[in-house]
Amino acid sequence: MVDVMPLQTATPVIGRLVVVGLGLIGGSFAKGLKENGLCREVVGVDLDPQSRKLAVELGVVDRCEDNLAAACVGADVIQLAVPILAMEKLLGVLAGLELGDAVLTDVGSAKGNVVRAAREAFGVMPARFVPGHPIAGSEQSGVEASNAQLFKRHKVILTPLADTDPLALSLVHRMWSALGADVEHMQVERHDEVLAATSHLPHLLAFGLVDSLAKRNENLDIFRYAAGGFRDFTRIAGSDPVMWHDIFLANREAVLRTLDTFRSDLDALRDAVDAGDGHQLLGVFTRARVAREHFGKILERRAYVEPAAPADLTFVARPGGAVCGRVRVPGDKSISHRAIMLGSLATGTTVVEGVLENEDALATVQAFRDMGVVIEGPQQGRLTIHGVGLDGLQPAPGPIYLGNSGTSMRLLCGLLAGQRFDSQLTGDASLSRRSMERVIEPLRRMGAVIETAENSRPPLTLRGGHSLTAIRYDMPLPSAQVKSALLLAGLYAQGTTVVQEPAPTRDHTERMLQGFGRLISAEDDSVSVRPGRALTPSRIDVPADLSSAAFFLVAASIAPGSELLLEGVGVNPTRTGVIEVLRLMGADITLQNPREAGAEPVADLHVRHAPLKGITIPQGLVPLATDDFPAIFIAAACAEGRTVLRGAQALRASESDRIRIMADGLATLGIAVEVTADGIIIDGGAMGGGEINAEADPRIAMAFSIASLRAASPIHIQGCAAVATSFPSFLTLCAQVGIRVTQEGQS
Repeated sequence: MVDVMPLQTATPVIGRLVVVGLGLIGGSFAKGLKENGLCREVVGVDLDPQSRKLAVELGVVDRCEDNLAAACVGADVIQLAVPILAMEKLLGVLAGLELGDAVLTDVGSAKGNVVRAAREAFGVMPARFVPGHPIAGSEQSGVEASNAQLFKRHKVILTPLADTDPLALSLVHRMWSALGADVEHMQVERHDEVLAATSHLPHLLAFGLVDSLAKRNENLDIFRYAAGGFRDFTRIAGSDPVMWHDIFLANREAVLRTLDTFRSDLDALRDAVDAGDGHQLLGVFTRARVAREHFGKILERRAYVEPAAPADLTFVARPGGAVCGRVRVPGDKSISHRAIMLGSLATGTTVVEGVLENEDALATVQAFRDMGVVIEGPQQGRLTIHGVGLDGLQPAPGPIYLGNSGTSMRLLCGLLAGQRFDSQLTGDASLSRRSMERVIEPLRRMGAVIETAENSRPPLTLRGGHSLTAIRYDMPLPSAQVKSALLLAGLYAQGTTVVQEPAPTRDHTERMLQGFGRLISAEDDSVSVRPGRALTPSRIDVPADLSSAAFFLVAASIAPGSELLLEGVGVNPTRTGVIEVLRLMGADITLQNPREAGAEPVADLHVRHAPLKGITIPQGLVPLATDDFPAIFIAAACAEGRTVLRGAQALRASESDRIRIMADGLATLGIAVEVTADGIIIDGGAMGGGEINAEADPRIAMAFSIASLRAASPIHIQGCAAVATSFPSFLTLCAQVGIRVTQEGQS
């Protein structure tokens, strides 16, 4: 798909626009362009005298003609807005006229039929004919329903051919954009397949259902007691029968293919009802509900979660204040991912409480739904996962989209490498720029067949049916994700898979595998797993995320008068580096009410303001605090003296070069910093305000948000959109505890 920048001026760029067919679509197109002044003259053509008269009286067009040839004299653009089966005759007439350099376009919903008709009429497809289809409408019809705003924020699909004139295409695109439409380009065949599934089939089903029920003897009672759902579903059966008769005949091949697929699914649903197969029914209904919600969010330009933020979102963090109260940050992301994955591979039902409902975790949920796992929820942090067993996953119907979740992609690489079917993993633009080499290289040593884009970047294609052989792998750099991917692959490999770590990393996968009944061996900085034994379903309580809590630990430590209690935080020893670093700097952090949730240690964290001092961070703590260094750097900027970090090369090779971006931002605020090959040196001091660019890294955006507590003036942080998907409640919790950070334009 190709987008062109919308026209931003109302200066006329078209001399004469001719619109043939003054119904709702043609009339709305004409009226919109006439009102915004993009055409010097708008001429309407229609066979109905009353429609022509109303079109002029209502200001839809400047004038009307009943003769097509007369109307087209001197035309710059001719829009064909007639019924689909009337198009063939109309094109035959146009082919006999002298049209000069006029651009032709149309609004028909079956583009293959329009292209065939044009080729038959003209001998070849005219280069200046741009097929188009607006996805918009109304229950009203006729020229009197013309609405200049009809296409605003609606899709318009253009289907140019290989030899379509680029200038003609650009002009038609700009016209629709000027009406506020979201214009996309698509191949003719793809358009007809998509519309057959999303528009034509639903209309066919609605017409057929209402007709079937109306023919039954008890139809009066059926319609008398029909609830709102029936009316909602069958509303489209009130559409124009003649128009839909034409559409089904014009796009019959694509409609038949889609209908055959639906018949197969309907037969499977009938068999499930007949057999009393509640699991199959629950799977269909759950997938359908989630799919509808997901597609609705896409149509509303949201992602997996609400609310989605605009790409250029800026935070404004205002100085001063104290941090007080008690809060619970969202569930741990790492544990949420692994609970979803292992619950899906268990044989039986796993219940997960406190799961993180951010975009990354929901992408993992959707991935397993795509592979046939029935997952109920999330509802208030609760998931019920009906696991299919280690060998029960099914091929996804298409590429598995993982958004921006690097964790999902790396762990799924290991899990899917040993499956019997092919899989393709894709992500958004940010994820597609990240190399997956660190996980792909050892998986290939195990026998996995993985195809990638350039430089080991997504999309990744994992070829199924290849036997995996266990290896012993000495990781060159600490990485919990690489370790986890290899352990998941080891569940399907012949022999014992051993992963040797150069330094301890978070051990959530090992703990959770043991919780699911799988014996894991861990000794001498290595961890190993064997294949074979089934995973036993479990109940998992996901603790609050320490990496999310880290921002509030730092905030309360640096702001005078602060005292905060963070409830139910996971304090896994492989994750507590941030607590230990802050304590070495003098932070007043105590663990209260220690307990276990599942296989994970949990505690309430009590933190009070304390004067901090610069330190040389022990290298042994670096891998235990990898995600938390943006927050730690803010603590260092507020500390007395110098803080030195070494041995942190991984920070320069993560989602972004966090050391460089943080150094640039701190320097903007007046803090003396020096970037080294493997770390950073920060001299604490007074912070001012200024403009910071987080470069779409949510942790950097949140780190500079809490820096405002000690800033002399406001900090404007650009590139904060990812916070809404990684930590959706961040701004709410900030307001709750006294940190004054808001979206730009909000008070």
